[in-house]
Amino acid sequence: MKTRTAYLMESDQEARRLDLKTDRERLEEQARWAGLQPGMRVIDVGCGSGKTSSFLHRMVHPGGEVLGIDASPERVAHARSHYGVAGLGFACRDFYDPLLDLGQFDFVWVRFVLEYHRREAARIVENLMSILAPGGILCLIDLDHNCLNHYGMPPRLESALTAIMGQLETHGNFDPYMGRKLYSFLYDLGCQKIDVRLSAHHLIIGELNDVDAFNWLRKVEVAVKNSGYGFPEYAGGFQEFTQEFQAFFSDPRRFTYTPLIACRGCRPK
Repeated sequence: MKTRTAYLMESDQEARRLDLKTDRERLEEQARWAGLQPGMRVIDVGCGSGKTSSFLHRMVHPGGEVLGIDASPERVAHARSHYGVAGLGFACRDFYDPLLDLGQFDFVWVRFVLEYHRREAARIVENLMSILAPGGILCLIDLDHNCLNHYGMPPRLESALTAIMGQLETHGNFDPYMGRKLYSFLYDLGCQKIDVRLSAHHLIIGELNDVDAFNWLRKVEVAVKNSGYGFPEYAGGFQEFTQEFQAFFSDPRRFTYTPLIACRGCRPK
């Protein structure tokens, strides 16, 4: 597998962004639906700040254990210092590489990861299947139409945002439509008992809360700024685009949503 593309959201505030936007109730509900149970050995792939791993760890008690892996030494260090406890470990590993030395897992969790690896996503999933125990569960969760569903947006802002996402697809290896592809990954690998669920991830109406404001502004400040897009719609370039986006997104009339697609399947025994 080829060398990975640089992480699109890389910044010194990324661990904070991940911590803030991770909702325990929603995550635990998704994990229960996927089949997570006490006593399982779990790997959290692309664990980021470690907060997700911590929530999964609470769910596998008693007798279970969780290993979070991430390619970022900084976020692995953050995870260890903030969430490391008995039965919950973290390792700096690249899921583009073989992982067989980690042993087998009963539950492989891959949430909001594959969207950053558009060209390699299917091969990443195939690599992860190699560490899934027979009968074990592979759960893939990602967004569809990511960042593209808004109503009330000025026409030039909508045009620019659509073009930016296209730029990120072509040059940033990002996939705003990853969610719709997850089922095929599991099907092509011969998984059994495949199930799929569609729900809303972002559903933003009315007054903007602090978490959504921080999360979306960081997306603009990091991913959009580094997209390489020229902002031909704006005489003032990126700065003018950002000002118009903030004005739109802060307006309580704004309607924003993002579909979430969760897929789970079992490795044949």
